[in-house]
Amino acid sequence: MSFNVRCAPANDGINNWANRRELCLKTIRDWKPDLLGTQEAVETQYEALVAGLPEMQIVGVARDDGKRKGEWSALLFRPDRFELIDSGTFWLSETPDVPGSRSWDSSLPRICTWALLRDKQAGRELLCANTHLDHVGKIARQESARLIARKLPELARGAPVILMGDFNAYEDESSYAALTSPLGGFIDTYRQLNPTRGEDELTYHAYTGKKNGSRIDYILHTNQLRTVEAQIMHTPATNGVYPSDHYPITAIVGWK
Repeated sequence: MSFNVRCAPANDGINNWANRRELCLKTIRDWKPDLLGTQEAVETQYEALVAGLPEMQIVGVARDDGKRKGEWSALLFRPDRFELIDSGTFWLSETPDVPGSRSWDSSLPRICTWALLRDKQAGRELLCANTHLDHVGKIARQESARLIARKLPELARGAPVILMGDFNAYEDESSYAALTSPLGGFIDTYRQLNPTRGEDELTYHAYTGKKNGSRIDYILHTNQLRTVEAQIMHTPATNGVYPSDHYPITAIVGWK
């Protein structure tokens, strides 16, 4: 599952974090993902994920200082299914090892958090990564996608890769192509099973509940894996409150 949980500002009206917190956690619990990538969570939300999902282990750091300042692109997994081998975070910049760094036309520091895992059922390794590309800089999105496409296979050491996140880009943008072209090497799970673009593929609905539109949230994988199922979870409002301003997206991915 990839889920932009929307940061916790004070100006979201009825959809403020205090009202959404349990709905957000319930959405995750109901689907029971083995792997979960969340975007935008700030410290209070990070702590809510830790406390509210005790069955999952969490890795990652905040983007502003590499510690706890700013938003996380947190990665969670079930330790009863996966063993953590290694993990880390790199910045989407020309200096990816420098916390808080940004480059190109990026409006904010952006990160990619990854974990190298061993599947206890299959006895095989995979790398899972989670990211959130810049919402303003088109060049930054493109160069960030190219950086991710280079770095993740290196970190995976030959293992398959799953990449999820909020790309802030539609399918016709160069950043999407940088990942899903033959050179990028990733397969879009949803498009693999739905080759024709539909009218009801909106993933960022801005608390409207609308469905008509295009995706900006994705789950991708390399060719060593196969897509079994993929969907956009059009989560409804409860008493006028939505779990987030994004719909979560899910996929079932199998070993070849």
